[in-house]
Amino acid sequence: QPISNPDFIVPVEIEGTTHQVYVLKRPHVDEYLRRMGELFECVLFTASLSKYADPVTDLLDQCGVFRTRLFRESCVFHQGCYVKDLSRLGRDLHKTLILDNSPASYIFHPNNA
Repeated sequence: QPISNPDFIVPVEIEGTTHQVYVLKRPHVDEYLRRMGELFECVLFTASLSKYADPVTDLLDQCGVFRTRLFRESCVFHQGCYVKDLSRLGRDLHKTLILDNSPASYIFHPNNA
C-alpha cells in the first residue's frame, strides 16, 4: 500500500505482476551500518526472497557493508518457519552474533542472539 514520503520504492515482480514496495528506513540506519561495517564482518541473512531483499539492500547498503548476502534459499524450513542456520556461514560460531526481529529464525543458535 502506498505511503507518503518513502525512502525508496522498489518494483518487485510476483507471479507476473509488478508491485511497488514502499520502504522507510529506520532512524540512524545509515550511520549504524557504516559503523558496524568498520568494526565487524557483516553478513545479510534474511528469510526474504532475493528478488525483493537484494534490490532493497542495494539501496540501503550504499557503503558495501554486507559483503555476503544470504536469502530464503539459504534458510532451513523447520516447523513452518524459515530458520537461519548459522553453521552454514562457515564462521566461528563463538564469534558470531545474529540480530533478528523473529526468535523463531534463530532457534538453532539461541545463544548467538
